[in-house]
Amino acid sequence: MSETEDRLHSSSSAAAAPGPTTQGATPTVAQGRAALGFAAVALFVAAANLRPAIAAVSPLADRIRADLDLSATGLSLLTTVPTLAMGLCAPLAASIGRRWGLQLGVLIGLAVVGIATAARGLGEATWLQLCCAAVVGAGIAIAQTLLPAVVKTRFADRAGLVTGIYTAGLGLGGAVAAGVSAPLADALDSWPAALASWALLAVAGIVFWSAAKGSLGLSQIDGPKGLATTGLPWRSGLAWRITAISAGNSALYYCELAWIAPLLHDDGGLSEASAGFALTVMISIQVVAMLGVPALLGERADKRFGLALTTVLTAVGFVGFGFSPGTGTWLWVIAMGVGHGGLFTLVLTLPVAASRDAAQAGRFAAMAFFVGYACAAIGPVVVGGLRDATGDYQLAFGLLAAITALMLLPIARLSPQQIEKAQRSV
Repeated sequence: MSETEDRLHSSSSAAAAPGPTTQGATPTVAQGRAALGFAAVALFVAAANLRPAIAAVSPLADRIRADLDLSATGLSLLTTVPTLAMGLCAPLAASIGRRWGLQLGVLIGLAVVGIATAARGLGEATWLQLCCAAVVGAGIAIAQTLLPAVVKTRFADRAGLVTGIYTAGLGLGGAVAAGVSAPLADALDSWPAALASWALLAVAGIVFWSAAKGSLGLSQIDGPKGLATTGLPWRSGLAWRITAISAGNSALYYCELAWIAPLLHDDGGLSEASAGFALTVMISIQVVAMLGVPALLGERADKRFGLALTTVLTAVGFVGFGFSPGTGTWLWVIAMGVGHGGLFTLVLTLPVAASRDAAQAGRFAAMAFFVGYACAAIGPVVVGGLRDATGDYQLAFGLLAAITALMLLPIARLSPQQIEKAQRSV
């Protein structure tokens, strides 16, 4: 066992161990399980804050576009800007992890998300909304980039399950935001106020993450607090394969959040409320798949079967939405829900599953987010531009289906043997 692994093992053991007790072994086991459970809940609540600021825009698209006098391409910037910021600020997360540790680093990310989200309620100016979106993206980058290292440090033997839990938090936060934002805007008579209201969820995340400090036990890590990164692994073929898969996965996800509801309204003939409901159902199915697919597959060393199966289902969903949005709508909702929900969790497990320790997991995640989200930011803009140019979504969603299919190429090169060989060169 390496020195780093010794430190991680010692820190995990110290975090799980209870204080002095005279009650024997049973309370010790119970306390350890309770600590792990509360730590997982804190991960879930923290992750639930990482999508509402983006998912809340789609059901309010018509109101925002009308009030700000935006084209489809211009509207897409409200999704593109935070996604781009998430990529560009991923290395910042690694620096924060080194300086202040994983516990405080995630807390800083949640605070930035909360403050920037609250600021969206200050007005309807385009520049204000775009600036807030950019800062929200930076906050998401900080928290999201550090979470794989948290999993590797605290839940190494349950990485797939726990990644599914916090990924389900991501999905649930997006689902609730997609379904509730329009009624909130009606109730508050203001879409900026509806967007700003999601700052309350960030407050809840901060409270849970702070309360779980002892259960998480992240302050016990020796050496530089949090991530011990020395640079992103630019020369690693394994890191680039993970990054390529992450980039495609992220681009597809943000295109879904931004454009499926408008597509179902414009091309599928659904009302605005029905289109928003369909998006909420799809994301809700994704939440179930985020937990269910990893549970069904178990902690398999070979991730290729699950990745390939969910990728194909996702491609089917894009083809269906693009070329037959009004017929078989719910079939496409199910295919996209099960497919991309499962795919999303499996992709997020890759930095953890392919790494030797928390430091390497952090480097893989930082590179995947840095390059991946920078590329993913282009997706919603391309869809919006093609929508403006052609008048429908067929070409755009056909392109998304093709990108999904191309992800099978790097997936095919993720056998356990190839990963082990690549790790020796990182």
